[in-house]
Amino acid sequence: MITKESLSRNLLAAQYAVRGPIVHRAQQLEEQGRKIIYCNIGNPQALKQKPLSYLRQALSLLEYPPLLERQEILHSYPRDIIEKVKSILERHPHGTGAYTQSAGIPFIRQAVADFIHKRDGIPTDRDHVILTDGASKGVQASILALLKKPNDGFMIPIPQYPLYSATITLYGGKQIGYFIDEENGWQLNETILTASVEKAKREGIDPVAIAIINPGNPTGAVLSYENITMIVGFARRFNLSIMADEVYQENVYDPKAKFHSFAKVMHEIGETGVSLFSFHSVSKGFLGECGHRGGYVEFRNIPDDVLSELVKLQSISLCANVDGQIATYLMVTPPKVGDESYETYVKERDGILAALKAKAELLGEEINKIDGMSLAVPQGAMYAFVKFELPPDPRVDMSTMSNVERLDYESKRDEHYCLGLLEKAGLCVVPGSGFGQLPGTLHFRTTFLPPLEEIKEFVKKLKEFHLRYVQKLEESYQLSHS
Repeated sequence: MITKESLSRNLLAAQYAVRGPIVHRAQQLEEQGRKIIYCNIGNPQALKQKPLSYLRQALSLLEYPPLLERQEILHSYPRDIIEKVKSILERHPHGTGAYTQSAGIPFIRQAVADFIHKRDGIPTDRDHVILTDGASKGVQASILALLKKPNDGFMIPIPQYPLYSATITLYGGKQIGYFIDEENGWQLNETILTASVEKAKREGIDPVAIAIINPGNPTGAVLSYENITMIVGFARRFNLSIMADEVYQENVYDPKAKFHSFAKVMHEIGETGVSLFSFHSVSKGFLGECGHRGGYVEFRNIPDDVLSELVKLQSISLCANVDGQIATYLMVTPPKVGDESYETYVKERDGILAALKAKAELLGEEINKIDGMSLAVPQGAMYAFVKFELPPDPRVDMSTMSNVERLDYESKRDEHYCLGLLEKAGLCVVPGSGFGQLPGTLHFRTTFLPPLEEIKEFVKKLKEFHLRYVQKLEESYQLSHS
């Protein structure tokens, strides 16, 4: 019989914190009747965000085309959606139950290319677009394609979304962590990047790519144009491909911030020697269609023979799921002014984004009132990476610890804190150690997706818990010294 010891060492080593033991415990408590406010994962519709009428109406007709013959039912659908569905079925008569071309349905790939062209004002090519099961599958495929030997390394941000660290471990590559600058609004720092890549080379690791998440997960930061330009120059200097995770590009709340795609910046500065993999998804933005698993990866500065291999890799999985491909099409071709569905679409879209902005601001304002906590108001995305302080344990001398020992010690501290936050206050967040953090600091990641009233309840309970937790720690330390 198979045992755990029979499994892949890489699988056993891979970690994915956002669905780890704290979430498992939260589910147990919920089954016992406890109210839990889940802030551990960016899953909008599970946290009461309503789906867009436009997308769900179109999908409902596509899943059951005979409805198009039922006039008594069609009265409840906007005319432009009915016409769009008919147009989709004319170009893809097999419907949602058949395999598609490996890289995705051609007219949808063209629509993605048109979307990028309209967004950035730059040339695009549908043949450089592959439709994927969410952005995650595009990220995983890109890592797999670039990883040719065990000492190949991928630069990933610290903190980072653990998809990257888990996938690199699973596929047998090396992680090259680079700290992003918390004191400078979580922008990237060239000195830190250079030190990270040079350290990796000294350790026998061959850097092949750098991953960037913009807007940031878990930080909520939006990178400036100048910062992206610096990153492109850094990648050129060290012959790195760029993996640009841009799934939160619609989620920018700070009026002083603006999303700039890597594709646009590279085009404008004339960069043709750095290969770019950029990812987008229907899971985030204002759609929140995580369950439909739709997304795409666009390639730039990649030769045709390389592109053929990437399409071959996608073909091994046959194709992305068709509902996800259709959802991606609907994301990049929204209703236009004058369409019957337009006003409802705009009202729902703007309402979701305005609510996210209000909750981000509330979270930042209230957390900064808590003694021993700090948070830069998230500029974008759906998360806040909250910094908190705990009194030092006088029995522990961290100056005698190795880096590994210190990391283990600090991981236990933030995990114990977050587990206590769940048990005592019913708040489910993810320890900062699950994303990575600067030694000597403690964080947790929370979403601000739950309804506004739950966010208000969240910060109230967080303050009460934090003050009690710190007080009890101080008392226990005093007792140990008496």
